Amino acid sequence: MNTEMVILVDENDNELGLMEKIKAHEKGVLHRAFSVFLLNDSNDLLLQKRALSKYHSPGLWTNTCCSHPRDKESILVAANRRLEEEMGISSSLNFLLSFIYKAEFDNGLTEHELDHVLIGKFNGQPLVNEKEVCDWKWENIDFLKEDLVVNPNIYTVWFKIIFNKFYNSIKNESNS
Repeated sequence: MNTEMVILVDENDNELGLMEKIKAHEKGVLHRAFSVFLLNDSNDLLLQKRALSKYHSPGLWTNTCCSHPRDKESILVAANRRLEEEMGISSSLNFLLSFIYKAEFDNGLTEHELDHVLIGKFNGQPLVNEKEVCDWKWENIDFLKEDLVVNPNIYTVWFKIIFNKFYNSIKNESNS
């Protein structure tokens, strides 16, 4: 099995090279990532609960899918690949926003990512990969906005950071 690599980037998303994923997380080096948000026709968000075997943030609720593109792989191709691998879903995805965040975990690892957020539509039930996902649910986005404040410890760090940006974008779009 090949060692998983991440693409190191600067603040403007210019590629600087490759590094083993675990080493990038040990050193807290900025790298490229993506996060997918799928909404159904009722505007509910599809959440996944990370598998308990994950090396960080196991058993926490998060957005539909997230990962890192491979070398020479576009964000869109990578997002579609991982959406299929993790959730068994195919969807037409669109770019929503990008941002940089840095978060340290209790296990000594650090996420430092330039995260590209993609949005898409899906109605139905995912076919989850149990190595990646231990549960899933559709959740009302207005409920989530409140629950992230009331129960922050059940959600991943990046989801708590991204959600308000996502929420504001969705609400602004529906008001225009």
